[in-house]
Amino acid sequence: MTYASALPGQPRGAVVSGRATSRTINVLAPNPSAMTLDGTNTWIVAEPDSDLAVVVDPGPLDEAHLRNVVATAEKAGRRIALTLLTHGHPDHAEGAGRFAELTGTRVRALDPALRLGDEGLAAGDVIRTGGLELRVVPTPGHTADSLCFHLPADRAVLTGDTILGRGTTVVAHPDGRLGDYLDSLRRLRSLTVDDGVHTVLPGHGPVLEDAQGAVEFYLAHRANRLAQVETAVENGHRSAADLVAHVYADVDRSLWPAAELSVRAQLEYLREHGLI
Repeated sequence: MTYASALPGQPRGAVVSGRATSRTINVLAPNPSAMTLDGTNTWIVAEPDSDLAVVVDPGPLDEAHLRNVVATAEKAGRRIALTLLTHGHPDHAEGAGRFAELTGTRVRALDPALRLGDEGLAAGDVIRTGGLELRVVPTPGHTADSLCFHLPADRAVLTGDTILGRGTTVVAHPDGRLGDYLDSLRRLRSLTVDDGVHTVLPGHGPVLEDAQGAVEFYLAHRANRLAQVETAVENGHRSAADLVAHVYADVDRSLWPAAELSVRAQLEYLREHGLI
């Protein structure tokens, strides 16, 4: 067993631009950071025999990256016909307007403020472009507008920031809500159990080969953190900053501001359920 295969979700290894599944190509944006890991994964999705493609999350407003996405699609013999957003954070969506100018495409998103064109995205929508089928899966929690896209033909799901290829996701309080996030993880687990999804194509980090293992790890991680916060509150830790220092002491301090957002979401969840 390799080290990578022992990690949650069985990550493939290094994050690189290139083909990930029969219908997906990743173009890695040059915006690595503690929050974006190796950078934003911009996904080109198309049927193998189609000359039309869909792009999911064009990424930051980086002209070279956006043009590279277009060039990568063209090199594969495809024209980009539609742009989709998993959510509105700048590392995923800031470049969407410029990308629409470069490609002449509409931009579809859950949040009306992010759309270019009349059509949005909603639960149950099925996107069909050039024979491709993508199913919209609402997954609020990281943000209120978070979506995933189920790609049945590849038994895969594009998860944006709902599940990452490495580490865990911030529930970005107050827009993000922990109860919603836990429901979203359970919704994704049902895709692995009922629909045979086995591959996670994340917004950051490597592709995961064991979707169910990744979801189960996320659910267990959230339950563990929630229990730690509840115990810490019972022991007299009250402020979000104090709780981060106590519960997230093993986490790199550069991530503490993000951890504080998750702690605030955890506190809200505990109060709503009468646990503190």
